[in-house]
Amino acid sequence: MKSVRNLSSLAFCLSILLAVCLLGSAASDSNSLWGKKLKFIGRPCLWQLHPNTAVPALNELTVCILLRLKLLTEWTGFDYKAPGRRSIELGLQGKGRKGSVWLFGRKVPLTKELKSDKWYSVCVTWSGRAQRLRVYIDGDKELEASVAPLSPQHLAPNGTLTLGVSHYVLNSEVQEEDGKGLLGDIGLFRMWAREWSAEEMREKSCSDGDVVSWDLRQWKYNCPPEPDSHLHCAWSLYKIKMWTFLDTSLRAGKCPMSLEEVTRNWLESIFPPRISVRDVFVSSPSRSCHGVNNFAALHVQRPQASLASSACDNCFSCEVYVNVDPAVKVDVVQANITALLSGSYSSDFLSLTVDPYSISVLPVESFPEVTKPTPTVITELTTSVGPDLFFRVDLNLSITGSPTNPKGDITTWVKNQLEVNNSMIVLNLIIEEVNGRYMEQYNGHVILDGQQTQYNCTFHVQEFNMNSVESNKALIHAALTSKYENGSFTIQTMNLVIKHIVPENCLEETTFTIFGEYIWPEAFPEVKQEMGCKKPKSERASRLCKLDIETDRTSWSVPDMTNCKPFVTISDLENINVTTGNAEQVVDMIQDLVSNQLENDAELFSADLDTVVDKLGEVVDASVVIPAVGADIVNIVADILLSKTDITPVASIVLNLTERMGNKMDFPDESINVTAPSLALSMVNVDPGDFRGLTFGVSCTSPILNPKIFVKQSFVSEPLPDTDATISLPPALHDLFLPGEDNKTRIQFQFYGTEELFQDPDLNNGAQSSLALNSYIVSASVNGSHVHNLKDKVVVTLNHQKPKQQEFEVRCVFWDFQKNAGQGGWNSGGCETQSISSNRTSCLCDHLTHFAVLLDVSRRDLSDTDSQILTVISYLGCGISSIFLGITLLTYLAFEKLRRDNPSKILINLSAALLGLGMLFLLNSWLSSFSNYGLCIATGASLHYFLLASFTWMGLEAVHMYLALVKVFNIYIPSYILKFCAAGWGIPLVIVSIVLAMDKDAYGNATPEEAKVGLQSIEQFCWLQNDVFFYVTVVAFFLLILLCNIFVFIKVLVQIRQMRFNKSSANSRTSLQDLRAVASLTVLLGLTWSMGFFSFGPGRVAMLYLFCIFNTSQGFFIFLFHCLMKENVRKQWRIHLCCGRFRPNNDSDWSRSATAGGGRPKKSILVNTVSVASDNTTTRKVSDSSTGSAPNHHQRA
Repeated sequence: MKSVRNLSSLAFCLSILLAVCLLGSAASDSNSLWGKKLKFIGRPCLWQLHPNTAVPALNELTVCILLRLKLLTEWTGFDYKAPGRRSIELGLQGKGRKGSVWLFGRKVPLTKELKSDKWYSVCVTWSGRAQRLRVYIDGDKELEASVAPLSPQHLAPNGTLTLGVSHYVLNSEVQEEDGKGLLGDIGLFRMWAREWSAEEMREKSCSDGDVVSWDLRQWKYNCPPEPDSHLHCAWSLYKIKMWTFLDTSLRAGKCPMSLEEVTRNWLESIFPPRISVRDVFVSSPSRSCHGVNNFAALHVQRPQASLASSACDNCFSCEVYVNVDPAVKVDVVQANITALLSGSYSSDFLSLTVDPYSISVLPVESFPEVTKPTPTVITELTTSVGPDLFFRVDLNLSITGSPTNPKGDITTWVKNQLEVNNSMIVLNLIIEEVNGRYMEQYNGHVILDGQQTQYNCTFHVQEFNMNSVESNKALIHAALTSKYENGSFTIQTMNLVIKHIVPENCLEETTFTIFGEYIWPEAFPEVKQEMGCKKPKSERASRLCKLDIETDRTSWSVPDMTNCKPFVTISDLENINVTTGNAEQVVDMIQDLVSNQLENDAELFSADLDTVVDKLGEVVDASVVIPAVGADIVNIVADILLSKTDITPVASIVLNLTERMGNKMDFPDESINVTAPSLALSMVNVDPGDFRGLTFGVSCTSPILNPKIFVKQSFVSEPLPDTDATISLPPALHDLFLPGEDNKTRIQFQFYGTEELFQDPDLNNGAQSSLALNSYIVSASVNGSHVHNLKDKVVVTLNHQKPKQQEFEVRCVFWDFQKNAGQGGWNSGGCETQSISSNRTSCLCDHLTHFAVLLDVSRRDLSDTDSQILTVISYLGCGISSIFLGITLLTYLAFEKLRRDNPSKILINLSAALLGLGMLFLLNSWLSSFSNYGLCIATGASLHYFLLASFTWMGLEAVHMYLALVKVFNIYIPSYILKFCAAGWGIPLVIVSIVLAMDKDAYGNATPEEAKVGLQSIEQFCWLQNDVFFYVTVVAFFLLILLCNIFVFIKVLVQIRQMRFNKSSANSRTSLQDLRAVASLTVLLGLTWSMGFFSFGPGRVAMLYLFCIFNTSQGFFIFLFHCLMKENVRKQWRIHLCCGRFRPNNDSDWSRSATAGGGRPKKSILVNTVSVASDNTTTRKVSDSSTGSAPNHHQRA
């Protein structure tokens, strides 16, 4: 030791000289950014948080940045985004002089205007517990707002952070967004994991962040920082971290001092008097320096002969806290300390060398509160450690193959690899699949999407076997990097990060519950403490000191009191006298009792419900209600509403209770919101002289989630965006205000996402009631007074829970407390209904109370079951018809001999139109599900076109039959089929084009108002929405064709009957053939569509079933009558599709008849198709393609 002291003075002088010599180089090569700025001048400059620096999940935070605007354009200070999201999780942006803070996707504007070419210190703080956002500019509080994430209640971890530019992530690479880059300078960006107060910001403005520090190693950049003489900050408290190599080979034997003592003596000898060493912590001592980046340099001066003889060789990590007095500029201190530590230190028995790349000197807000650590004596290779070690493991792996349960297989593999010899246990395992198409590179392995599936795994490892930290890290690394194969799949680790964490113990805590008073003793992390239940004594209660995977911190979990019984019951509440002093404790007790009861029985008994409601009323009446108590009351009511408890007997009392609670709630701000599942309250204090209207909106995505509240300090006649219920109070309402405390008027809004409190006997009367509640319930009140007979109406807009069908009606109603002998009921008086769309209704009311929308289904005569069955029949029939229409088209198009006559060509066009109609009907719902307005218009117009084309070709089929069978003389028509095609496909095109030209919004699956916001209708079917166009272009058009077809059908039947009487009895047609001909004509002429005109009255349901069955099967019947039952079609199938004994001979009658009459058809077309029966008799055929009858090739006169 004496030799050490003798060398101290010499080492001190040399260190001062070394500091002076190395100051310039150390400063230039330093990783510190203190005294430097980032300059953004329009050239590409991207500063992003290094991927190795992860932002944890933060329940509270503070972010500070120095900002100077050069040009007042749209700018970005910093931008933090959660993984996989485009919205800003945390950021500072602005336009010109106006700035805005972003938090959890919400934009909060700043009122202070920022001047150009001036440095500003901007700090943003957030507390998750208080749901409070604060912004400070130059130390003064700029704003305070209530901001809370939807879920979970913390800042999203492992996000991407950029400075000076906004960004997005593409293929795992951070890309700069155009148009939002800063033209100016940034300095001193830091982030802490706690909320700072204004006083702390003023006193500790020079400390570095504990989450993100102003250090070059934490950033990835493409433009260097620049020094700035204006960015200096004097500070006294610093933390030094470094890797140190200790060589004791200069003198054989064991080392007599601990590493802490060696390090302290060394630092005190090289530091000048103004730098005092406060605390020294040593960790990870070992023979090999795995953590040293330049380990080879540490052995330069070490003799080779001493490698085997040393007994004390150690490489260890140091964390040293020093105090610089008086305070000096941070960048100067960092440069000096770095220079002092860069040289080697030697005494008569040891040598110390620091890895220069590991040196980190950071200003800290305070020194840690620690007890004196146990010295780490280096007489042995290992150090004394605690009973358990904890590690955080972040693992990226890929699975190749076909695992049946990938996450389960990963869990099994991780546990099998680590939980061996009972020395380790895996905790808090989280597995997430990596989504998206990309290519990433991990440790040299290139991963192509489509070959493998990647997963991110995060978990803790608890080690029991008293091994050193480095040994455990090596064991974990070896276990998880080995490739695993089991035949069906392969697991390969791509990236692995192992971090040693030291979680604190859970401190002693006393809890007062309905189960009694319990004092939980201090516990180690992941240790479960057990205590005997107060009742019964034989059972045990437990509580775990839980290690959180998101924060790596410990906290007490909720006590497990499953085996314990409450000391008190709900009935015991009657013996409690509620006072101002115990109101909060009474509410907590009620909440615990209700939760315990609902967990066991799922409902409250009637007597218990009365007790709970009465006692909550006493709490409200006892004194003013603080927000915390109000929130607990709302949660109790919400729990009861979501249970199976019959709350109808006390519904009016509960409604009155919540309103009185809102009126008596005391809060410092102008407004406060209280939410619980399916329940939301908003209280606003307004100045009567400055009242310009007030709008309240609520968005409720699920009954089990808390609604989201929107309040706007003005009257808005339109509903607020993304809300399910909106109520807007007109400015004229201030004439009825009764001033409350401090001349303020309390306006209260309430929202109910369940109808349990609004049970109207008239609606609940089952079969006799045609009314149903079809919206959420929203209310407004002013100081609890009765407001009615308003001249300017209150606007209430409510979304429908079920879309309104065309035949239904909606009705705006309010809850009348006096109806049904005081039980309450819905009343439509004083409200005017304005139906906006099938999904939303607006109500204009002249009073304030609880409002809702009722759906009147009295005009409905088709049950839900019938609707579902008809839908299935329609889709099934269209699918079958489309298949057989396709076969029919292929048959006639493939066999040229089948399509030589005109009836066959007309049949081909009719089949094509029906096939298009069927396919579009089947695909309509799928196409409309894309919610693309243009696509929906195209789909609806195409469906309309093919429907009209099908009707038109049915009419042309009738025209052809009339000309062929009814007209006496042959008629010559040039380009006969060409003219038919022009009419069959052109007339529908003209009609659809006219509709589109007059009003393109006539097509869609919603009204034009809904279409503007992207087709949000629940009815996903694109079709004509305009009744006028529907009745003119569909109903009237088809009615005209139907009348013509019926006329032709009658004429053809008369003609068939005459032909039957003219034939001899030997060759007369049978009744079965006549019936087949009639059925074939009915299908071709579309007469079954006439059933739609008879679907009314008592027989409507039956006619609708027949209509769906026959019309959706029209394509199948065409195949049946004109393919399967036609002899010449079957002959062609036998000739071309059969082989062997099933194929007819070439000289058979079938082959000759099927191939007879070959040759090129004539250009002149006779409408009448003639077959020669004898030398002197000509008989006009009922067309084969029209009647389905087979020609008789051996007929004689």
